[in-house]
Amino acid sequence: MQSNSVKLEPGDLSIVVPAQSGRSVRVSDGDIIRIVDPKGQQVADLWAFVTSPQLDWLSTAQTRDINERLFPKVGERFYSDRGVPLLTLVEDGSPGPHDMLFPACNRELYERAGLYDHPNCRDNLLLALQEEGVALPFVPDPVDLFQNSPPQPDGRLEVLPSINPPGGYVTVRAECDLLLVVTACSVDFHPTNGECCTEIEIEVVRSPRSW
Repeated sequence: MQSNSVKLEPGDLSIVVPAQSGRSVRVSDGDIIRIVDPKGQQVADLWAFVTSPQLDWLSTAQTRDINERLFPKVGERFYSDRGVPLLTLVEDGSPGPHDMLFPACNRELYERAGLYDHPNCRDNLLLALQEEGVALPFVPDPVDLFQNSPPQPDGRLEVLPSINPPGGYVTVRAECDLLLVVTACSVDFHPTNGECCTEIEIEVVRSPRSW
């Protein structure tokens, strides 16, 4: 699947998130953000933060509650811990599914598997926030784009290989000024990300309101 991305103009951004790492980007109200999986089967963890005048963050729990869905459909929004709309899902150029039940992978997950000093999304998030001068009281759960982990009929949660094809993408619109952090999931001992971890691309098309 090829992304039908809008042609980037001067002032727009294109950012590569290398495999098993994370990147931050500040976006403005009205900006369009497309998160692309170039090689396919790579999960992207997404966080969104309001950093001024008061710290707030995308809440997967509030988003599930307000939308009354496990994941928003196109046209619905992702909400903050205070119930403020932060992002709108504009287009889903992926077969899905996506996840909002699992936390970010962390070093303890890998240590339980016998892997030490392994890159992980939690540390990659905290590093990206540290570089932005942002401190959190705790680590919120991410939006796990392209993660294939739908609840099973017996209630079991199992992470299956992503079925996202090369070029699969999700497009969202910022509903206020935000700091976004995107990580390319680091899981390589389980088929979550297919056969290997790969990069994620972020495209930001600036709104005329940000000029």
